[in-house]
Amino acid sequence: MEKVKELPLKKVMLICSKGNLEDVYAALVMANGAVMEGIETKLFFTFFGLDAITRSKMDKLHTATVGNPAMRMPGGLPFPTLLGALPGVEAGVSSMMRKQMDALDMPPVSEFLELIVAGGGEIYACKLAADMFKLTKEDLWEDVSGIITVGDLYEMCAGERVQIIFT
Repeated sequence: MEKVKELPLKKVMLICSKGNLEDVYAALVMANGAVMEGIETKLFFTFFGLDAITRSKMDKLHTATVGNPAMRMPGGLPFPTLLGALPGVEAGVSSMMRKQMDALDMPPVSEFLELIVAGGGEIYACKLAADMFKLTKEDLWEDVSGIITVGDLYEMCAGERVQIIFT
């Protein structure tokens, strides 16, 4: 049987719906990689993912410590969920995570977004979520291309082959 040759990826749409540090960075790393590969890249932030593009919150994201089964303590032991509920633990873990990211020269969210936009990527906010959280364009990072509906999002995906990635 002859293999069908796949067309190269032309467009990617990443949807970020969570506002914790690790999920936002997953979307940013993938978007930046796509831009660097010359792939048309759009990021759509919805629900708590809007924190990543909200001026007052974007560089103050936290790591989820409660209900995160992948969270480990030094030495590899599971991180006790109850420990994550104690005052200051989430802030401490988030600070540790940021230090590790700094050691790898990972830029803060605002700078990462600047790199993506400078490379031709586009940033969008979900209208439903923005309305729900009472956010306006003025509340958002200056290079957000627009606050759009899900219908607008799907319209942008029309045409050439597009990969939609939900983080």
